[in-house]
Amino acid sequence: MVWLIALGVIVALLVLLAIYDVTQKKRAILRNFPIIGHLRYLLEGLGPELRQYIVTDNDEERPFSRDQRRVVYASAKMENTYFGFGTDNAIDTNPDYVVIRHSAFPHAGNHDDKHRLPVAKLLGEWRDRPQTFRPESIVNVSAMSYGSLSAPAIEAINRGAAIAGFLHNTGEGGISSHHLHGGDLLFQFGTGYFGCRDAEGNFDLDNLVATVADKPVRAIEVKLSQGAKPGLGGVLPAEKVTPEIAQVRGVPVGQSVLSPNSHTAFDDVASLVDFVEEIAVATGLPVGIKSAVGQMGFWNELADHMAATKRGPDFIAVDGGEGGTGAAPLVFSDHVALPFRIAMSSVYKTFAERALHEKLMFVGSGKLGFGQEALVAMALGADMVAVAREAMLAIGCIQAQDCHTGHCPTGVATHGRWLTRGLDPTSKADRMANYIMNLRYDLLKLSWACGVSHPSLVPADTVAMLDTPSTSVPVIDKFGHDAAWTEVDDDQRRTIDELMASFS
Repeated sequence: MVWLIALGVIVALLVLLAIYDVTQKKRAILRNFPIIGHLRYLLEGLGPELRQYIVTDNDEERPFSRDQRRVVYASAKMENTYFGFGTDNAIDTNPDYVVIRHSAFPHAGNHDDKHRLPVAKLLGEWRDRPQTFRPESIVNVSAMSYGSLSAPAIEAINRGAAIAGFLHNTGEGGISSHHLHGGDLLFQFGTGYFGCRDAEGNFDLDNLVATVADKPVRAIEVKLSQGAKPGLGGVLPAEKVTPEIAQVRGVPVGQSVLSPNSHTAFDDVASLVDFVEEIAVATGLPVGIKSAVGQMGFWNELADHMAATKRGPDFIAVDGGEGGTGAAPLVFSDHVALPFRIAMSSVYKTFAERALHEKLMFVGSGKLGFGQEALVAMALGADMVAVAREAMLAIGCIQAQDCHTGHCPTGVATHGRWLTRGLDPTSKADRMANYIMNLRYDLLKLSWACGVSHPSLVPADTVAMLDTPSTSVPVIDKFGHDAAWTEVDDDQRRTIDELMASFS
């Protein structure tokens, strides 16, 4: 009799716990997997102790290590991001390890600046676009489409953009109602021309103008390729083409959507530049291109053409081969396109040699969602960075690597009704905003440590990499940059200092 009462009490407690789990909104894992989801958090809490004896260390897992995920989660939840007992990185045996050479006289930063960090350049200034503007955030969210991510995930990111003032890149899947929750958009389209296509799938300029006319779109990005699957077109399986996604993309319901691997609206550098200029004239918006980097002939020809004609994109987004939100064949994700550091330095050098580097804005993406990596990107020429998988982690992703299966357990990269209901966009929006603001604050603190007020002012030779266990080398030397390309004169320095003061 006693054991029946005890069993009844246990069952009642489990039922109450299950009810609490499926009704709370902070943790998607618990909403989707009541009761058993607690095991995940228990094991996560015991992780440091377990790893002393078994499993992996803090820096072994890929694509994002345990330490990296921990930083994103803690930043998003506004928890303690400090680590105790010193670094566990093997600094002296790790070639290319990033080292920031701090100043003996740090900058006296304003700790009440609300973590705002604007871009030093104006986007669209070179070509004098009617809607030229200064991006409010040096860190923005990279391209992830509605389709690849769920409706609640897109909404959470956009609500976070409204809170933290960053740009939300739509990805190539068009603009949905889930993108319209107060955040500014960077509208991207690729070879499928979703959101700007005619009935036959060709680019339609009138459709593009109508798409952006009444939306909070600040700039347009033409995607040539991405780090996850450079040289390949996208595939959206038929089961994912819901009526809503079909309406947003302008495609039939329930049919697989295939994006070609190349554009049909242009086929060489000259026609690409004409295409960009046509869009900019029709919309008044700054227009840029995004690409992973492979053969350098294209970039040399583009830079030569732009230098000769004084026409072309307002910004160039360089995606590293280690980028990865899109599902891809392993051989492509592992071996096609240059890693970010080589890609960024190669492209920037190409335009700097033609004196175009100060006119264009450069965007970096590819695992740059950590202070030291973002600062390396800026030392190599980036004016701002964009994050994607780190943003997914901030809104609940646990790196299950089920993005391509439709079974994402946290509801981030799936359209399953039970799984997506676990992701509450309102609470996750706060986490999204917190992560971006904390990353910007990390960049600010690194800048102050180097003696300046803004990351664009950090002397490039202060960002170094270990070359051997006994020597280090500035990244600009390692990648063949001319120091003059990154020098900031006194007038530019005063302008940026005044800009930072106005944002405080």
